[in-house]
Amino acid sequence: MDTQTAAIATQWAQTAFVQGTMVLLIVLMVRDMIWKGIALWKAGTKKQLTRFIIIFLLNTLGILPIIYLIFFQKKEVEITTKTAPKAAKTTKKK
Repeated sequence: MDTQTAAIATQWAQTAFVQGTMVLLIVLMVRDMIWKGIALWKAGTKKQLTRFIIIFLLNTLGILPIIYLIFFQKKEVEITTKTAPKAAKTTKKK
């Protein structure tokens, strides 16, 4: 291979690397925005201001929001009430 062909091959490889890196960064940014949005929504609706601020300010590629959603989310407990059957009313006639 002559030097001109080697230079073209090197330039092509560098361009492919840069394009691949850009695609990876875009995918990671979209992933982070999705996880951060879900975590911020949950923290905001549950009035957890401290966690909301921490998740909002720190950029961790989605790791902190995932940890919050899995481990620190307060579990919603479904409360069911059982009603006793109404007691039969007895009336006395005079």
